[in-house]
Amino acid sequence: MTLSDPLMLREARETPELITRQWQENAAVSGALAATLADRRPPYAVTIARGSSDHACTVLKYALETELALPVASLGPSVHTLYGAQLELRGALVIAVSQSGASPDVVASVRMARRSGATTVAVVNVEDSDLAREVEFVLPLHCGEERAVAATKSYLTSLTALLPVVASLKGDRRLLAALERLPEALQLTLGLERPASELAERYRFAENLLVLARGLHFGVAQEAALKLKETCGIHAEAYSAAEFDHGPKRLLAGGVALLGFTSADAAADATARTYADLTGSGADLRTLGPTPGSTLTTPATNHPLTDPVASALAFYLFAAHLALHRDLDPDAPPLLSKVTLTR
Repeated sequence: MTLSDPLMLREARETPELITRQWQENAAVSGALAATLADRRPPYAVTIARGSSDHACTVLKYALETELALPVASLGPSVHTLYGAQLELRGALVIAVSQSGASPDVVASVRMARRSGATTVAVVNVEDSDLAREVEFVLPLHCGEERAVAATKSYLTSLTALLPVVASLKGDRRLLAALERLPEALQLTLGLERPASELAERYRFAENLLVLARGLHFGVAQEAALKLKETCGIHAEAYSAAEFDHGPKRLLAGGVALLGFTSADAAADATARTYADLTGSGADLRTLGPTPGSTLTTPATNHPLTDPVASALAFYLFAAHLALHRDLDPDAPPLLSKVTLTR
């Protein structure tokens, strides 16, 4: 690491120690939230977020639904702030995810949810933010200042903030053990920076890229598509590998390249079959994830809920180096700023 490296890379490399800090410093509030949810089990959950934070919520949706059988919906903040709807959310678990905690539409939507009787949680980096002041429970990301426009460490810590709560509610000792070992796995993931850069080199002149995944990795694919737009100026879109045959596959006739996320969970076999069919038909597909034989194979974290963290970190290394291969500064994408205040 050198000081001349982009902030995006330097901040992503901080993640292993940040996960350790988050695990230690959030223990009390995680325990209190788990106890509250065990006592007043919500019938469903709602997430409120935008951008990278919303992609983290997609991963969280799969985590809560697969591990706790808790249905999760994404609430569009404009339903309340623009259309004036006062939603009935009594008894629901409402989770807002935000790096800054400053966006007025997210803050207003959470305020409405709490007034309607929801249990409200903020996963936020700025602990004295407007959002943090509106909720019952605050789970800090503990990232410190994130200066790069493209979020990295805040997204990754958003993926882990609620996992101790999930582990407690399910009594999942395997998940607790995986969380304890996760910093070590992420440190190993950082060792993939050179092969990630080498993989990125082949996309140096790409104008379009489709990103595929299923299940817990789909929110990582969404984040990957966003980062390719932000940092590399590539038109990228994320699709479920299960939905790709339902229309989007037509784009392959134009020679569009694919990046597919693999997994080591219940979606692994179905995803592998889809990727085999695509490569068998001549698609330009490279893969990233914990499945052995992936183009860029990430270290095993020993739990389906923690594997996406390593995959996302490996992708950030890929994206930052792809920007550099394209002679772009990933820290200064045109037309964008760090904090977007949507009303």
